Amino acid sequence: MTEGHHYQFGPFRLDSQAGILYRGPEPTMLGHRAVTLLRLLLDKPGTPVSKDTLVEAGWGGLTVADNNLTVQIAALRRVLAAGADAESWIETLPRRGYRYVGPPVTSTDADAAAVRSASAPALPDKPSVAVLPFVNLSGDPEQEYFADGMVDDIITGLARINWLFVIARNSSFVYKGRSVDVKQAGRELGVRYVLEGSVRKSGPSVRVTAQMIDALTGAHVWAERYDHSSDDIFSLQDEIAQAAVGAIAPSVRKAEIERVKRKRPDSLDAYDLVLRAQTDVDSGMPEQVTRALVLLERAIALDPTYALAHGNAAMCHHCLFLRAGLKEASRAASIRHARLAIVHGQDDALALTWAGFSIGMDAHDRTAAFTALEAALAISPSSALTYILGSVILGWSGEADRAIEWSEKGVRLSPFDSWAWAAFDAQAMSHLLRGRYEEAARAAYRSVQANPSHSITYVQLTAALAKLGRLDEAKAAAARVLELHPTFRFSRQFAGVNCAPPLAEVLGGALREAGLPE
Repeated sequence: MTEGHHYQFGPFRLDSQAGILYRGPEPTMLGHRAVTLLRLLLDKPGTPVSKDTLVEAGWGGLTVADNNLTVQIAALRRVLAAGADAESWIETLPRRGYRYVGPPVTSTDADAAAVRSASAPALPDKPSVAVLPFVNLSGDPEQEYFADGMVDDIITGLARINWLFVIARNSSFVYKGRSVDVKQAGRELGVRYVLEGSVRKSGPSVRVTAQMIDALTGAHVWAERYDHSSDDIFSLQDEIAQAAVGAIAPSVRKAEIERVKRKRPDSLDAYDLVLRAQTDVDSGMPEQVTRALVLLERAIALDPTYALAHGNAAMCHHCLFLRAGLKEASRAASIRHARLAIVHGQDDALALTWAGFSIGMDAHDRTAAFTALEAALAISPSSALTYILGSVILGWSGEADRAIEWSEKGVRLSPFDSWAWAAFDAQAMSHLLRGRYEEAARAAYRSVQANPSHSITYVQLTAALAKLGRLDEAKAAAARVLELHPTFRFSRQFAGVNCAPPLAEVLGGALREAGLPE
C-alpha cells in the first residue's frame, strides 16, 4: 500500500499518511490501529481479509487475543455508524475474517499538487524567487546530496538580499525528482522568478547549468553554463547566486550583491559531512539524529569552528532531550553546541537559528534566544525556519499573539516546509491559551497532517478536543501520544520546555481530563 493514498467512500475520506478518517470536512478521531485495519479492508473492497492478515498489520506479529481485533472492528463500526447505516459496511465472516461491502471506493495518490494549486499564495510586494532542486546528471545517486547542497547554498546566498523574497529550501524541495512546469511551480509557491538547473560532477570537475525563468510568462530571463573544479565549489555557488540577483534587478548596487559572499568552513570535508547529515537532522526523530551526530562530530573534529555543524548538533541533542527521556546530559550538550554555534556563526543565519532555538528551549533563556534569532533575520530576512522555530519558543512562553504572527510569516515564506508542523503546533497552543478552541483544534489537525509521527502534535490535538467537550476523540488522540512516546508525562514535558504557567494550567487541565499521565 502506497503511503499518501486517499480513499474516498460514501461521505468518508481516509488520509492514510496522516492516519485520519474524515467524514465530510470534519476529522473523526479513529484510533491508529483501527485506521490501519480500515486501510487493509479498503485496499480489497468486496474481498475477504483474514484475521491473521489484519492482526499482522495491526499488531505487527505480536500474539494478541481474538477480542483485541473484535474491539478495534467495533470501534471502526461505531465511527462509521455516524454515516447512514454505515455500520453494516464492514461484514463479519465467522472464523475467517472481515470484508468491506460498502459504497464504491476510489483510491488516489494524495495529489499534493492539486492541494497546493488550490491555496496558491499571492505574490509578495517585492521581487520573489524560488530555487528548484538541480538535476543530478552524474549518473551516481551518491552525488544527490552534492547537488542538493549546492542549491541550499545558493538559496542561503539569495536570502541575504534584504529586498528579495526567497522561498525556503524545504518548500522548493517538494519538487525534487519530478518534472516541473515552472509556471505552475511559481504559482504554487507564490513567486515571480524560478531558478532551475543541473549539476554534473565527474572526478575533480563540476559542470553546472542554471537558468532563471519568469514564472508569470515562462520567458527565460537568463541562462549560463559553468565549468569549475570541485575544490572551488563555494565561489561557483556565489557566482550563480550573484548572477541570479543581477538578472532579477540589474540596477542592484554591487555592495548588496557582495552580501552573498560569506564566511565558509575551512574544510571542504567538514562541509561534505554536514550536507550528508542534514536530512537526518531535519527528521527530528531520535534514531535518525543519533545517526546524524556521528557525521557532525566528525565534521567538528575536522573544523572545530564550523558553526553550522555545531548548530545542527545542538538541534540533534535538543531532540534527544525532549524525545528520548529528558536526560540532563542531552540538554547540556544541546546548550554547549548552541553557544559554540553563536560564537562562530555570526555570519550564518541557519546556525544562529538552530542555536537560538536550543538556547530558548533547553537553556530556558528566551532573551538570548531572540538575540540569536533576530541576528539570523538581520542576515537572512527570508529565513522561514527562524520564524517557525521562533514561534514555538513564543508559544511555550505564552506569547500567543506574537507566536501566531511569527508562525504565519514562516509558513508564507515556506508553504510546504518539512517544519511547518511546528508552526501549526505553535498556533494550536496559542489559540488554546486565548480560549479559541475550534481554531486550536484546526491548527492541531494541520500539524498532525504535516507530521503524523510526532507525538507533540497529538498532545495539542488532545487538549483542544477535550476543551471542545469531544472527550472520546480526545482520549483516542491521547492514546496516540502514548503510542508514539510511551514515557510521556505532561508535567515533565512542561518543565523541560519551561512552559508558561497560564498555558501549563489550561493545557494540563485538558490533558488530565483526557487521561494523559501527569
